[in-house]
Amino acid sequence: MLNNISPIDGRYSKETRELGSFFSEDALIKYRIKIEIEYLIALCSVVQIVELKPLSSIKKTELRNIYNNFSTNDAEQIKKIEEKTNHDVKAVEYFINDKLNQSNSIKLVPWVHFALTSEDVNNLAYSLMWQDGLTHVYLPTLKTVISKLKSLAKKHNHTAMLAMTHGQPATPTTIGKELAVFFNRLQRQTAHITEHRLQGKLSGATGTWGAHIAAYPSVDWLQFTQRFIKSLKLEPNIFTTQIEPHDSLVESYQSIIRINSILIDLCQDIWLYISRGIFKQKRVANEVGSSTMPHKINPIDFENAEGNLGISNALLSHFCAKLPISRMQRDLSDSTVLRNQGVALAHSLLAIKNIVKGLNRLAVNKDKTLEELNSHWEVLAEAIQTILRKNGQLNAYEKLKELTRGEKMSRGIINEFINGLVLPKADKEYLLSLTPETYTGLSSKLAELV
Repeated sequence: MLNNISPIDGRYSKETRELGSFFSEDALIKYRIKIEIEYLIALCSVVQIVELKPLSSIKKTELRNIYNNFSTNDAEQIKKIEEKTNHDVKAVEYFINDKLNQSNSIKLVPWVHFALTSEDVNNLAYSLMWQDGLTHVYLPTLKTVISKLKSLAKKHNHTAMLAMTHGQPATPTTIGKELAVFFNRLQRQTAHITEHRLQGKLSGATGTWGAHIAAYPSVDWLQFTQRFIKSLKLEPNIFTTQIEPHDSLVESYQSIIRINSILIDLCQDIWLYISRGIFKQKRVANEVGSSTMPHKINPIDFENAEGNLGISNALLSHFCAKLPISRMQRDLSDSTVLRNQGVALAHSLLAIKNIVKGLNRLAVNKDKTLEELNSHWEVLAEAIQTILRKNGQLNAYEKLKELTRGEKMSRGIINEFINGLVLPKADKEYLLSLTPETYTGLSSKLAELV
């Protein structure tokens, strides 16, 4: 691992290796074999293809075991075949042919990859890889972050905090409400990913089913294709060139980009809260924060996450710009790009795991939150001028602007100002009882709603 070029396969391999089951070269080969085998099984059920007979359940299991029992040795064998063919999908076809010959199924050999182009196999394989990687690894990890944010939001729903707009003291909020904002944003994007359907095609060299029709014009190939692709839990796309145009994959990538951007926003906010002292970080035994400053506990988990989220977005943004574009009916420039979709997801996964670690280390510094609030009584100016407006007083905003703009107010100055106002008794008593800590509106209630 010390000689790996990519930190994903080196330094961070422990955090990302679970994606190897879906995005490695071994995995890609296995998914291609799955498509070829399932297609062969489906062909055997087409009554108009009289040369083929429906397969028994035992035979189907035997065929499916070619990919279910797929091993590293099998993958190495296919790579050796590819050295001769200089074609990766053709190598898969020849490997399956060898397996059929070994199992006395030689009659099925001509039907492997029948009437297909490589893209028919590849587009389905890449979509299944992405779909399964999201379902089995990415989304469960993301939901850990969402669950942690929910827990923290509820725990700190009453913990008041000075808000900052434009980096300046503003109307107070609660820590719980601010974390609830991120919880809600991530929940919405997660729903988009979960509900989204990836598309697939199986229509031959230029998307016309030309070879299929030449061999069996009486078969309803549109119906066959739609049924087959749906059996893979993908949505059929019957309007394509040689390649499936990748629009649905791009839509899914864009969902990850949005999630990454939300998480960058979260990381930066938490970083700033730590810098302000709103959050403390729990000490970890034997951990070093600086090679020269012994006192430091750096927010490295959030910094690492921010960097990896940026790399993920850079890759995914390129995918989104490149993949929907192909010269006329086909060029091969999408191939290298698609091989890197697992890399982009790995950087995002690594970031999410670091965010979880970072959130688990946080503890609220209530002394600091109160210190900040009590140092900025000027934030009550909004409430005071609003009450004045309610009572029909002219120039309410201007009066508070003259008193507070650019100034730090104490409780004494604010209360003196309130006592000099002509207001109904109830309004004046309310304003005199109000403090920066209690001026949080519906923040607590919002945090309870998550």
